[in-house]
Amino acid sequence: MTSKIIRRYGIGDGALTGSAHGHAAAEGGAVAAIQGQELQPNRGIPLNLDWVEEVRVNTSAVERRAQTLVTRRTVKKEWQIAWLLRAISCMDLTTLAGDDTDERVRRLCAKARQPIQQDVVKLLGIESVNIRVAAVCVYHSFVETALRALEGSGIKVAAVSTGFPAGLSPLDERVAEIRRSVEAGAHEIDVVITRGHVFGGRWSALFDEIATFRAACGPAHMKVILGTGDLLTLRNVARASVVAMMAGADFIKTSTGKETTNATLPVGLVMTRAIREYALETGMAVGFKPAGGIRTAKQSLDWLALMKEELGDSWLNAEMFRFGASSMLGDIERQLEFHATGRYSAEYRHPMA
Repeated sequence: MTSKIIRRYGIGDGALTGSAHGHAAAEGGAVAAIQGQELQPNRGIPLNLDWVEEVRVNTSAVERRAQTLVTRRTVKKEWQIAWLLRAISCMDLTTLAGDDTDERVRRLCAKARQPIQQDVVKLLGIESVNIRVAAVCVYHSFVETALRALEGSGIKVAAVSTGFPAGLSPLDERVAEIRRSVEAGAHEIDVVITRGHVFGGRWSALFDEIATFRAACGPAHMKVILGTGDLLTLRNVARASVVAMMAGADFIKTSTGKETTNATLPVGLVMTRAIREYALETGMAVGFKPAGGIRTAKQSLDWLALMKEELGDSWLNAEMFRFGASSMLGDIERQLEFHATGRYSAEYRHPMA
């Protein structure tokens, strides 16, 4: 079983593990491919208002497609273990609570380094895989703590910024917040858009805001949080996605996790199809991050299936896909232990931090 898990996970296949993509991006090479076309990292394009205004979404068709997604594809046995391991490798472990402390962040970073209990790793025979999460996401105040705790691990540190979660502080303060986190050493910045620009159809203002954030990020990757639960319609979600990509987003992200409604499969379908259209039109690839409300191992499989079917295998790596879901890791651990032992463990055996 061990060798089958490792083969299905994609060890040695850089197109799946993401390591080759990271190197290719650094060298200016392709980071993904779609329909046989190699894609470059996103550099953004001038705002095309005609493209934005022409965006249409058939809501009922999207909802039907999302419903069939969870019933059409199932993965079993070694394939399921491999998919769950892939889900872990694409996670941004996150703590964004008002009572966060340095110690909590250090514990979360320890979990990021070793997301699966060592006895389960041995039972599954996957020691050589070296599973770890993609990033740890924190407030600016904890960037340096996370960097020290993750030193030498290869795990990224992401900082939420721009007046997270509302994004309503003055623009100069939001830009300064980005710069402080980049100067502190953050590898990735999760920025929040002004949702009012979407409601008012102020696409030029939205584009300029995101482009300003992109410039402030410098070498750091920028994930643009749309706050899809606040955007009211799937058409608004699609239009905001297109504008964010034009403005230079490295990733588009569904939610802050603080909205009443967070990541849903219909929203994910709309955003991934916007990514696909943008890739085909521009030759540039943008990553995707669903965040908020993703809590179970089964949900992780649904989202991976969505990515595989809509964008293909080259998006199934941490360079192009992330989960903003910390609580999901505990359920995945329980599923892996069941595969290894035939018994479900209690939730308290898998603490997060």
